[in-house]
Amino acid sequence: MSISTLSPGANADPAPSSPARGPEVRLYGVRHHGPGSALAIKRALRDNPPDIVLIEGPREADAIAALAADPDMHPPVTMLGYAIGQPDRALFHPYASFSPEWVALRWATDADVPVRFIDLALANVLAPWPAEVQNSLEDLDQRPADPLAELALAAGYDDPERWWEDVVEHREGGAIFEAIAEAMGVLRQAFDPDLVSAERIERCREAQMRTGIRTALSDGYVRIAVVCGAWHVPALERAQHPKQARVDAAQLRGMPKTKVSITWVPWTHRRLASASGYGAGVSSPGWYHHLFTHPGEHTIARWFAQAAHVLRAADYGASAADVLEATRLATSLAALRGRPLAGLVEVNDAARAVLGDGTDAPMTLLNNELIVGALIGRVPAHTPMVPLARNLAAEQKRLRLKPDASMQTLELDLRKSVDLSRSQLLHRLAVLRVPWGREVDGRRSVGTFRETWQLLWEPELEVRLIEASALGTTIEVAAAAAMAQHAIGASSLGELTHAVEVCLLANLASTLPGVVALIADRAALDLDVSHLMSALPALSRTIRYGDVRGTDAQSLQSVLRGVVARIAAGLVLACVNLSDDAANVVGAQINETQSALSLLGGGQLMSAFHGALGDLVERDRVHGSLQGRATRLLADAGHMSAALVEARVSRALSRGTTPADGAAFIEGFLGGSGVVLMHDAELLALLDRWLATLDSEAFVETLPLLRRTFGTFELAERRQIGDRVRNGNAPVVGLAAFSLSAERVAAGIHTVAQLLGAPR
Repeated sequence: MSISTLSPGANADPAPSSPARGPEVRLYGVRHHGPGSALAIKRALRDNPPDIVLIEGPREADAIAALAADPDMHPPVTMLGYAIGQPDRALFHPYASFSPEWVALRWATDADVPVRFIDLALANVLAPWPAEVQNSLEDLDQRPADPLAELALAAGYDDPERWWEDVVEHREGGAIFEAIAEAMGVLRQAFDPDLVSAERIERCREAQMRTGIRTALSDGYVRIAVVCGAWHVPALERAQHPKQARVDAAQLRGMPKTKVSITWVPWTHRRLASASGYGAGVSSPGWYHHLFTHPGEHTIARWFAQAAHVLRAADYGASAADVLEATRLATSLAALRGRPLAGLVEVNDAARAVLGDGTDAPMTLLNNELIVGALIGRVPAHTPMVPLARNLAAEQKRLRLKPDASMQTLELDLRKSVDLSRSQLLHRLAVLRVPWGREVDGRRSVGTFRETWQLLWEPELEVRLIEASALGTTIEVAAAAAMAQHAIGASSLGELTHAVEVCLLANLASTLPGVVALIADRAALDLDVSHLMSALPALSRTIRYGDVRGTDAQSLQSVLRGVVARIAAGLVLACVNLSDDAANVVGAQINETQSALSLLGGGQLMSAFHGALGDLVERDRVHGSLQGRATRLLADAGHMSAALVEARVSRALSRGTTPADGAAFIEGFLGGSGVVLMHDAELLALLDRWLATLDSEAFVETLPLLRRTFGTFELAERRQIGDRVRNGNAPVVGLAAFSLSAERVAAGIHTVAQLLGAPR
């Protein structure tokens, strides 16, 4: 069944001839996303079929209205309109299955009745308006923020959602539209001011809708149905007033205008919720979807059956008897409270009492899964899209990655080609600032062949795709262009080396040579050792893990050698005369540099770095924590004998060194671990004697730093160190104190060798 779409002023389809009857304009004032309004609209259009349906919505929507009839179109969906060349200026017009406008649109589809959208054009709404008009949109004191809340308050309700359920959702009959129109008329008399600039956009909208009604009349349509927000009904009743056309024309004259585009994109129930910040949202889209799709006497029982299914899937107990009991309780609560039918308040109270045993934990689950819901819509493949969005849809289909409105965990094994392609797609989207996926656990912690992602599709990502479409027509080309722009504008060498890592993760081979060249140029000119050390970890990871993804990172080897040589040459001078805070930063960078070079297997690069650390240990005016850290790294690497380490520590704790410098040395040397003190009795005794020689003033000065140092140790480490000091440095019980079975030890060694892949 096709749907006819006509723009105001266009040649209309031949209207049914009804010479004996005058024109009849029926105004159906609805609540956006109200299931009661949607069911009432369905009944009204069925009982009084019109010749044409006019819907509150942007006039450009006429061009895409026919897509609503496509069998692959499943709400919730939204019209997305954006200014061409300025995609950040965009508007969403969401529709759910229970939106009255969507019901009217689909009714017109099935009945083959023409439909038009009569609200202000997006070309005007998205254009830059004068400053006084833009500012006025944030200050609408002259009209109620929620007209329905005012009516609910007047009726004695403190909850507008509950009032609306009682007077609309749970009642039938077309008279509800007349009652709502009358109530809105009274409300507008109290709140609606005269024509003022503060309401200009709102006035223009209503002038455009009245113009749309008159256009349909002039095109010969007799029975006209207008579906609009209830607030606008009193204003639209003046559409046929003799002088109104002239007033509306003057109101619409001189509006700004820009070029726009419009399309359909998927939406979600979560984004329909008012808690998401959506101005016309409802608090319970999942509940409203249920009311609309399952009307009748078994609505509440069906709801509790779904609730039990959700709870059982999450390992909560929920039996068939619980469903019956909860249904009876909700119905009884509604009767006690004088409500026509049980509403969401009664349903929640019954669910908490029966299904949740009076606790809130199951209710949180039900709220997320049912009351709000995670339903995501779908649009036909031939919906107008920017090429970039169409390419993403093709990639999602090829890689079997379906967008979902609920959080999904995706485990990837990069040794599999399809998982590798999925990883590259997610990394490319991250480059384009389309964060569909977030890496929560990957190669750095569970091995080089695994990545863990959390996927969550948000409708706003469609706008991000439009913004990125200027960079290319495919995800790969656009990501490469975005990364090239980022590299050129990078403010530090660390950003550039991170860009190289991202290029490999996203397989942006065309961009990699240019970024490597920028790194080589920047590294040759950057004399700041801190910048060079910040850049090293990403470089080492890129070289170490590049082969896992089938990419060639060998071009970075020469850059890496140059960076390490500059670090070794300038490290000592960079560590002279530093404050405590600066020393902490450099100390962390020294640790990261050590880890980065260890990742590559040491060799000549590590030897050069250790040579610089050896010079650092003996240099004057170097912060004590840095000398302590360098001493520990050299000792762990075997470049400093135990005797030399003890001598160096003794010198740092001698009377010729200030207590503060000695404490800083110990902090850097221990490096957040007390293992060395547990196993080195001489070092522990040396530290104990040093503390005993401090006078009271020096001890008070040193105590905060020492407490910070020992506070980083594990509880078991602190306990054993205390025991050793209390017992006179008795040796820690080692393996020699136990009787070991040679046969069992050999079996354990054999198992470990197999795990490590060592030859037998």
